[in-house]
Amino acid sequence: MPRIDYFTEANSVEAVNARMGEATDPRLREVMASLVRHLHDFVKEVGLTQAEWEVAIDFLTRTGQLCDAQRQEFILLSDTLGVSMLVDALAHRRPAGATENTVFGPFHVDGAPELPMGSCISLDGKGESCRYTGRVLDLDGQPIAGARIDVWSDNSDGFYDVQQPGQQPTWNNRGVFVTGPDGRYDFVGIKPVSYPIPDDGPVGHMLTRLGRHPWRPAHMHFLLTHPDYERIVTHLFVAGDDYLASDAVFGVKASLIVAYRPVSQGDTEWEAAADFVMVKPPSR
Repeated sequence: MPRIDYFTEANSVEAVNARMGEATDPRLREVMASLVRHLHDFVKEVGLTQAEWEVAIDFLTRTGQLCDAQRQEFILLSDTLGVSMLVDALAHRRPAGATENTVFGPFHVDGAPELPMGSCISLDGKGESCRYTGRVLDLDGQPIAGARIDVWSDNSDGFYDVQQPGQQPTWNNRGVFVTGPDGRYDFVGIKPVSYPIPDDGPVGHMLTRLGRHPWRPAHMHFLLTHPDYERIVTHLFVAGDDYLASDAVFGVKASLIVAYRPVSQGDTEWEAAADFVMVKPPSR
Protein backbone atom coordinates (compact mmCIF):
# COMPACT_ATOMS: atom_id res chain seq x y z
CA MET A 1 0.00 0.00 0.00
CA PRO A 2 1.51 3.33 -1.02
CA ARG A 3 2.47 5.75 1.73
CA ILE A 4 0.01 8.59 2.28
CA ASP A 5 1.35 11.88 3.65
CA TYR A 6 -1.65 13.36 5.39
CA PHE A 7 -1.87 17.10 5.93
CA THR A 8 0.05 18.38 8.96
CA GLU A 9 1.28 21.77 10.08
CA ALA A 10 4.82 20.80 9.20
CA ASN A 11 4.17 19.44 5.69
CA SER A 12 1.21 21.66 4.69
CA VAL A 13 2.93 23.09 1.59
CA GLU A 14 4.03 19.72 0.26
CA ALA A 15 0.64 18.12 0.97
CA VAL A 16 -1.26 20.77 -1.00
CA ASN A 17 1.15 21.05 -3.93
CA ALA A 18 1.32 17.27 -4.32
CA ARG A 19 -2.36 17.25 -5.26
CA MET A 20 -1.74 18.97 -8.61
CA GLY A 21 -2.25 16.63 -11.55
CA GLU A 22 0.53 15.55 -13.86
CA ALA A 23 -1.11 17.29 -16.83
CA THR A 24 -1.17 20.70 -15.11
CA ASP A 25 0.20 23.49 -17.31
CA PRO A 26 3.87 24.05 -16.28
CA ARG A 27 3.50 27.80 -15.77
CA LEU A 28 0.31 27.34 -13.76
CA ARG A 29 2.08 24.71 -11.67
CA GLU A 30 4.99 27.09 -11.01
CA VAL A 31 2.76 30.02 -10.04
CA MET A 32 0.35 28.04 -7.86
CA ALA A 33 3.12 26.12 -6.08
CA SER A 34 4.85 29.36 -5.19
CA LEU A 35 1.57 30.96 -4.11
CA VAL A 36 0.79 28.06 -1.78
CA ARG A 37 4.30 28.12 -0.34
CA HIS A 38 4.28 31.87 0.39
CA LEU A 39 0.70 31.84 1.66
CA HIS A 40 1.33 29.00 4.08
CA ASP A 41 4.61 30.57 5.22
CA PHE A 42 2.74 33.82 5.88
CA VAL A 43 0.05 32.09 7.95
CA LYS A 44 2.70 30.32 10.01
CA GLU A 45 4.91 33.40 10.41
CA VAL A 46 2.16 35.62 11.85
CA GLY A 47 0.37 32.78 13.67
CA LEU A 48 -2.93 33.66 12.01
CA THR A 49 -5.84 33.01 14.34
CA GLN A 50 -9.23 31.57 13.41
CA ALA A 51 -10.88 34.94 14.15
CA GLU A 52 -8.37 36.79 11.93
CA TRP A 53 -8.90 34.29 9.13
CA GLU A 54 -12.65 34.91 9.33
CA VAL A 55 -12.07 38.67 9.13
CA ALA A 56 -9.92 38.12 6.04
CA ILE A 57 -12.56 35.98 4.36
CA ASP A 58 -15.22 38.59 5.12
CA PHE A 59 -12.96 41.33 3.72
CA LEU A 60 -12.40 39.44 0.46
CA THR A 61 -16.10 38.59 0.20
CA ARG A 62 -17.14 42.24 0.57
CA THR A 63 -14.44 43.28 -1.90
CA GLY A 64 -15.88 40.94 -4.53
CA GLN A 65 -19.45 41.99 -3.82
CA LEU A 66 -18.55 45.61 -4.58
CA CYS A 67 -17.15 44.80 -8.05
CA ASP A 68 -19.33 45.59 -11.06
CA ALA A 69 -19.04 47.17 -14.52
CA GLN A 70 -18.39 50.61 -13.00
CA ARG A 71 -16.15 49.68 -10.07
CA GLN A 72 -13.40 47.10 -9.57
CA GLU A 73 -12.57 46.92 -5.89
CA PHE A 74 -10.03 44.13 -6.37
CA ILE A 75 -7.97 46.30 -8.73
CA LEU A 76 -8.18 49.04 -6.12
CA LEU A 77 -6.88 46.56 -3.54
CA SER A 78 -4.02 45.59 -5.85
CA ASP A 79 -3.24 49.27 -6.46
CA THR A 80 -3.14 50.23 -2.78
CA LEU A 81 -0.93 47.27 -1.87
CA GLY A 82 1.59 48.23 -4.57
CA VAL A 83 1.01 45.03 -6.53
CA SER A 84 -0.25 46.78 -9.67
CA MET A 85 2.85 48.96 -9.84
CA LEU A 86 5.16 46.00 -9.18
CA VAL A 87 3.60 43.91 -11.97
CA ASP A 88 3.85 46.91 -14.29
CA ALA A 89 7.51 47.47 -13.35
CA LEU A 90 8.38 43.85 -14.12
CA ALA A 91 6.56 44.00 -17.46
CA HIS A 92 8.04 47.32 -18.64
CA ARG A 93 11.77 47.36 -18.02
CA ARG A 94 12.95 50.00 -20.44
CA PRO A 95 16.37 51.43 -21.32
CA ALA A 96 17.55 54.72 -19.86
CA GLY A 97 15.93 57.68 -21.57
CA ALA A 98 12.65 55.92 -22.38
CA THR A 99 9.45 57.20 -20.81
CA GLU A 100 8.47 55.25 -17.71
CA ASN A 101 5.13 53.57 -17.24
CA THR A 102 2.78 53.98 -14.31
CA VAL A 103 -0.65 52.64 -13.33
CA PHE A 104 -3.39 52.63 -15.96
CA GLY A 105 -6.14 53.53 -13.51
CA PRO A 106 -9.81 52.54 -13.65
CA PHE A 107 -11.21 55.54 -15.50
CA HIS A 108 -9.95 55.13 -19.07
CA VAL A 109 -12.72 54.84 -21.67
CA ASP A 110 -12.24 53.44 -25.18
CA GLY A 111 -13.58 55.44 -28.09
CA ALA A 112 -12.72 58.99 -27.07
CA PRO A 113 -12.98 61.34 -30.07
CA GLU A 114 -9.94 61.95 -32.25
CA LEU A 115 -9.32 65.69 -32.37
CA PRO A 116 -7.10 68.10 -34.32
CA MET A 117 -3.95 69.32 -32.60
CA GLY A 118 -4.62 72.40 -30.50
CA SER A 119 -8.16 71.33 -29.57
CA CYS A 120 -9.60 71.84 -26.10
CA ILE A 121 -10.79 68.72 -24.26
CA SER A 122 -12.44 70.61 -21.39
CA LEU A 123 -16.10 70.55 -22.37
CA ASP A 124 -17.60 71.96 -19.18
CA GLY A 125 -15.42 75.07 -19.19
CA LYS A 126 -14.51 74.58 -15.53
CA GLY A 127 -11.08 74.57 -13.96
CA GLU A 128 -7.84 76.36 -14.71
CA SER A 129 -6.98 75.98 -18.38
CA CYS A 130 -3.65 74.39 -19.30
CA ARG A 131 -1.90 73.86 -22.64
CA TYR A 132 -0.03 70.57 -23.01
CA THR A 133 2.78 70.45 -25.57
CA GLY A 134 5.74 68.27 -26.43
CA ARG A 135 7.04 65.67 -28.84
CA VAL A 136 6.93 61.91 -29.25
CA LEU A 137 10.45 60.66 -30.00
CA ASP A 138 12.45 57.47 -30.38
CA LEU A 139 15.57 56.71 -28.34
CA ASP A 140 17.72 58.52 -30.92
CA GLY A 141 15.70 61.70 -30.51
CA GLN A 142 13.96 61.37 -33.86
CA PRO A 143 10.27 62.35 -34.07
CA ILE A 144 7.67 59.61 -34.40
CA ALA A 145 4.82 60.25 -36.80
CA GLY A 146 1.52 58.45 -36.38
CA ALA A 147 1.75 58.06 -32.61
CA ARG A 148 -1.72 57.93 -31.12
CA ILE A 149 -2.01 59.88 -27.85
CA ASP A 150 -5.08 59.15 -25.73
CA VAL A 151 -5.43 61.63 -22.83
CA TRP A 152 -7.84 61.97 -19.92
CA SER A 153 -8.06 63.70 -16.54
CA ASP A 154 -10.41 64.51 -13.70
CA ASN A 155 -12.37 67.78 -13.66
CA SER A 156 -11.82 70.69 -11.30
CA ASP A 157 -13.84 68.92 -8.61
CA GLY A 158 -11.65 65.80 -8.76
CA PHE A 159 -14.08 63.54 -10.63
CA TYR A 160 -13.85 61.82 -14.03
CA ASP A 161 -16.82 62.13 -16.37
CA VAL A 162 -17.72 58.45 -15.93
CA GLN A 163 -18.08 59.04 -12.20
CA GLN A 164 -20.68 61.75 -12.81
CA PRO A 165 -22.87 60.66 -15.72
CA GLY A 166 -25.46 63.32 -16.42
CA GLN A 167 -23.48 65.91 -14.49
CA GLN A 168 -20.43 66.15 -16.74
CA PRO A 169 -20.58 66.20 -20.55
CA THR A 170 -19.69 62.91 -22.22
CA TRP A 171 -15.97 62.84 -23.09
CA ASN A 172 -15.24 65.75 -20.75
CA ASN A 173 -11.46 66.12 -20.37
CA ARG A 174 -10.81 63.30 -22.86
CA GLY A 175 -9.44 63.19 -26.37
CA VAL A 176 -7.18 61.42 -28.85
CA PHE A 177 -4.46 63.10 -30.91
CA VAL A 178 -2.22 61.69 -33.65
CA THR A 179 1.25 63.08 -34.27
CA GLY A 180 2.44 64.31 -37.65
CA PRO A 181 5.94 64.10 -39.13
CA ASP A 182 7.35 66.46 -36.47
CA GLY A 183 6.13 64.20 -33.66
CA ARG A 184 4.57 67.14 -31.85
CA TYR A 185 1.39 67.18 -29.81
CA ASP A 186 -0.56 70.19 -28.59
CA PHE A 187 -3.90 70.35 -26.80
CA VAL A 188 -5.69 72.32 -24.11
CA GLY A 189 -7.14 70.74 -20.99
CA ILE A 190 -7.17 71.84 -17.37
CA LYS A 191 -4.59 71.79 -14.63
CA PRO A 192 -5.71 68.59 -12.87
CA VAL A 193 -6.41 68.46 -9.15
CA SER A 194 -5.69 65.89 -6.45
CA TYR A 195 -8.51 63.47 -5.69
CA PRO A 196 -9.24 60.51 -3.38
CA ILE A 197 -9.69 57.02 -4.75
CA PRO A 198 -13.09 55.49 -3.84
CA ASP A 199 -12.76 54.90 -0.11
CA ASP A 200 -16.28 53.94 0.95
CA GLY A 201 -15.66 50.19 0.59
CA PRO A 202 -13.41 47.52 2.11
CA VAL A 203 -10.22 48.99 0.60
CA GLY A 204 -10.97 52.43 2.01
CA HIS A 205 -11.67 50.90 5.41
CA MET A 206 -8.36 49.04 5.19
CA LEU A 207 -6.49 52.28 4.47
CA THR A 208 -8.13 53.94 7.47
CA ARG A 209 -7.12 51.08 9.78
CA LEU A 210 -3.55 51.35 8.45
CA GLY A 211 -3.39 55.10 9.04
CA ARG A 212 -3.16 55.79 5.31
CA HIS A 213 -5.00 58.40 3.23
CA PRO A 214 -6.81 57.66 -0.08
CA TRP A 215 -5.47 60.62 -2.09
CA ARG A 216 -3.77 60.64 -5.47
CA PRO A 217 -1.62 63.61 -6.56
CA ALA A 218 -2.89 65.66 -9.49
CA HIS A 219 -2.04 64.20 -12.90
CA MET A 220 -2.97 64.02 -16.58
CA HIS A 221 -3.17 60.51 -18.06
CA PHE A 222 -1.42 59.62 -21.33
CA LEU A 223 -1.75 56.39 -23.33
CA LEU A 224 0.60 56.32 -26.32
CA THR A 225 0.40 53.64 -29.00
CA HIS A 226 2.10 53.05 -32.35
CA PRO A 227 2.32 49.87 -34.46
CA ASP A 228 6.12 49.84 -34.30
CA TYR A 229 6.64 50.73 -30.64
CA GLU A 230 5.78 49.51 -27.15
CA ARG A 231 2.67 51.00 -25.61
CA ILE A 232 3.22 53.65 -22.94
CA VAL A 233 0.77 54.12 -20.08
CA THR A 234 1.85 57.08 -18.00
CA HIS A 235 0.96 60.32 -16.18
CA LEU A 236 2.24 63.88 -16.00
CA PHE A 237 2.18 64.70 -12.30
CA VAL A 238 1.92 68.31 -11.10
CA ALA A 239 5.17 69.37 -9.42
CA GLY A 240 4.66 70.56 -5.87
CA ASP A 241 1.50 68.56 -5.24
CA ASP A 242 0.98 67.67 -1.58
CA TYR A 243 0.56 63.95 -2.28
CA LEU A 244 3.52 63.20 -4.55
CA ALA A 245 5.39 61.40 -1.77
CA SER A 246 2.34 59.49 -0.52
CA ASP A 247 0.30 58.55 -3.59
CA ALA A 248 -2.29 56.01 -2.42
CA VAL A 249 -1.47 53.70 -5.36
CA PHE A 250 2.33 54.27 -5.51
CA GLY A 251 2.16 55.58 -9.08
CA VAL A 252 4.58 58.51 -8.83
CA LYS A 253 8.01 58.31 -10.47
CA ALA A 254 10.47 61.21 -10.38
CA SER A 255 10.74 61.34 -14.17
CA LEU A 256 6.98 61.88 -14.49
CA ILE A 257 6.80 65.00 -12.29
CA VAL A 258 6.40 68.06 -14.51
CA ALA A 259 6.42 71.79 -13.83
CA TYR A 260 3.03 73.27 -14.64
CA ARG A 261 4.02 76.87 -15.36
CA PRO A 262 1.69 79.86 -15.04
CA VAL A 263 1.13 81.80 -18.26
CA SER A 264 1.12 85.59 -18.05
CA GLN A 265 0.23 86.18 -21.68
CA GLY A 266 -1.61 83.59 -23.72
CA ASP A 267 -4.91 81.80 -24.14
CA THR A 268 -4.46 79.49 -21.10
CA GLU A 269 -3.63 79.98 -17.43
CA TRP A 270 -1.01 77.23 -17.31
CA GLU A 271 1.29 75.28 -19.60
CA ALA A 272 2.91 71.87 -19.22
CA ALA A 273 5.62 70.69 -21.61
CA ALA A 274 6.93 67.14 -21.78
CA ASP A 275 8.39 64.83 -24.40
CA PHE A 276 7.62 61.10 -24.56
CA VAL A 277 10.24 58.58 -25.70
CA MET A 278 9.00 55.28 -27.15
CA VAL A 279 11.02 52.11 -27.66
CA LYS A 280 10.60 49.26 -30.08
CA PRO A 281 9.69 45.81 -28.75
CA PRO A 282 12.67 43.49 -28.17
CA SER A 283 11.66 41.23 -31.06
CA ARG A 284 11.98 44.00 -33.64
